[in-house]
Amino acid sequence: MLTQHTSHTDIRLKAALSALLACLCVASLATGPAHLSIAELVQGLLQGEGVAGIIIRDIRLPRLLLSLGVGASLGLCGAALQGLLRNPLAEPAIFGAPQAAAFGAVATLYSGLANAVSWALPAAAILGAALSVALVLVAAGRRAGIITLILAGLAVGSLAGAAISLAINLSANPFAVTEIIFWLMGSFEDRSMQHVALAAPCLMISSLILLRCGPSLRLLTLGDDTARSLGLNVTHLRLWIVTAVAIGVGGGVAVSGAIGFVGLIAPHLMRPLVGGDPQRVLVPSSLAAAALLTAADIGVRLIPATSEIKIGVVTSLIGVPLFLWLVWTRRGLFSTSDAP
Repeated sequence: MLTQHTSHTDIRLKAALSALLACLCVASLATGPAHLSIAELVQGLLQGEGVAGIIIRDIRLPRLLLSLGVGASLGLCGAALQGLLRNPLAEPAIFGAPQAAAFGAVATLYSGLANAVSWALPAAAILGAALSVALVLVAAGRRAGIITLILAGLAVGSLAGAAISLAINLSANPFAVTEIIFWLMGSFEDRSMQHVALAAPCLMISSLILLRCGPSLRLLTLGDDTARSLGLNVTHLRLWIVTAVAIGVGGGVAVSGAIGFVGLIAPHLMRPLVGGDPQRVLVPSSLAAAALLTAADIGVRLIPATSEIKIGVVTSLIGVPLFLWLVWTRRGLFSTSDAP
């Protein structure tokens, strides 16, 4: 009976989130400087002809698909990491992949390669994330514990952040500096279907791996020793999740820039609704993060300003207070004695 009730609860929650996403999709396609009626919106989406077709298919649809895909990936990555670390404060940046992906993109902006080759920036960001994972795994070793992986990730992330600052300091072109800073804030503005095509394989591969790790995450709640006694290879699970997070985050950062705290917020919002089972929280977190990022993207287009506010700014303004609140409410769990 309990299992049946849990299944019905999950179905209702996923249905509600899917309905919310559908409404947000319509709102996203309808939001912008150019007002379009419902008839024009449908005609532009289905036929792709005339001004309405250009606005919908070439401008609004790519940013909608990216907000859905990047948001879903970040939410799934955050939920998987929180299940792996058994810590609600974990989020995708913990292993250094977003910072390394950002550095790869910044390097192309700094060198001017991004203007010469259209796919250079996303390709460099994905490569940066992949290299960061390789470096973390090499530095930590194949049998590294989770604390060692975190420390190696923090080191790689700090190194990438320092390299980004160095590139900004050394750049003699003020326009390149401005472009780098704006890109680091995160945005879906001026994205095309080419960006969607570049990010989609990374986001799908990452999501498939993490979803397949769901049963193992549930088993891991029993403790490492018990999970091993039941046949779970904990070391392989950690490597798979860390690699999948890097692939997903790298693909997202490659096309949207740095967007923080979504992977922290969404799982935290969903966990009270589904309980402490890390497998059950994966899909709801993915849907909630997609809805959150799509709503934020709609919001930045509605806020009156001389130029569009960057979406990374909005997510940080929401995420930082929530993160501090999480630390405040759970400070007793992480307090350590100062005594030797």
